[in-house]
Amino acid sequence: MTDIKTNRNHKDSVFTRLFSEKNNLLELYSAISGKSYPENTTIEIVTLSDVLYMDQINDIAFVLEDRLIVLIEHQSSVNNNMPLRMLQYLSAEYAMIVDRKSLYKQKRIMIPSPEFIVLYNGDKKFPDYKELKLSDSYNFKTPDLYLELVVRIYNINKGRNTDMAVKSPVLSGYEEFIAEIKKNLKSMDLREAIKLAVKTCISKNILVSFLERHSSEVLNMLIRGEWNIDEALAVRYEEGQEEKSEEILDLIKQGYTAADIEKHLRKQASS
Repeated sequence: MTDIKTNRNHKDSVFTRLFSEKNNLLELYSAISGKSYPENTTIEIVTLSDVLYMDQINDIAFVLEDRLIVLIEHQSSVNNNMPLRMLQYLSAEYAMIVDRKSLYKQKRIMIPSPEFIVLYNGDKKFPDYKELKLSDSYNFKTPDLYLELVVRIYNINKGRNTDMAVKSPVLSGYEEFIAEIKKNLKSMDLREAIKLAVKTCISKNILVSFLERHSSEVLNMLIRGEWNIDEALAVRYEEGQEEKSEEILDLIKQGYTAADIEKHLRKQASS
């Protein structure tokens, strides 16, 4: 097998910046899996770009022991096509791992077994745990299922799956930080909500090192990130313009930032 190389050219999110720190990622996966991995455990981050998301990145892929794990944070509604998207991601990862010429040799190529995890952090009602299966999308299911892919989804909103939060102080701190932003948004704009959440969490000794090192980046990542895209889509739906959602997707594909899209929508709304 060839070495896995990342292809990361787009913007990180707060989630990926925080959990791309290997100790934090190892702690998080230990909490999810129920296993205990020592700090010196080898973990290789192999995240790809342009596979699951086109602009803001909320996914981390990593190799741990004999497994290839794809981990995603979801702040909007869970997409029922996630198993299919994960399959595409996995295919891209294996294409990076395997030397193409080796596919034609008789010797069996050994590959890390895949695992797919989504951490849901949105506002819609969602259970503590749910599974999505690729086979649910099949037009026709044969008695013998020849290909299955299971995505495990955990609700990480504050107060949900508390056993995981107890095992991972970093996850607990991240949940608290996002909860503070959501609370602040009820009475102030996004920029002020984020700034106050950073200040509050530092005063409560929550994610202090991370927030002090990356406070300005955190502000920019959240303002220009997936939150504003969700807000832009919400504005469009509230105006009864569902058919315009394709226009928004086209703008995203063309490389427009979330802030640009929001300005575009508001300009249209006022015209």
